[in-house]
Amino acid sequence: MIENLRCSVANCVYNSNNLCTANHVDIYPIGNGIANSSEGTGCKTFKPKSEYPFLVYK
Repeated sequence: MIENLRCSVANCVYNSNNLCTANHVDIYPIGNGIANSSEGTGCKTFKPKSEYPFLVYK
């Protein structure tokens, strides 16, 4: 787990008490490949709890 990496995505399997429990995080730019703000980025590590209930970390 990456220390103190905050996550506010409530339905991600790696979110435990607003901390990311993933071993790594892949971030990518949305759109033309250049991000001008945090809204222009996305997390490829995201997995929805509804599709991966066996991976939910606590």
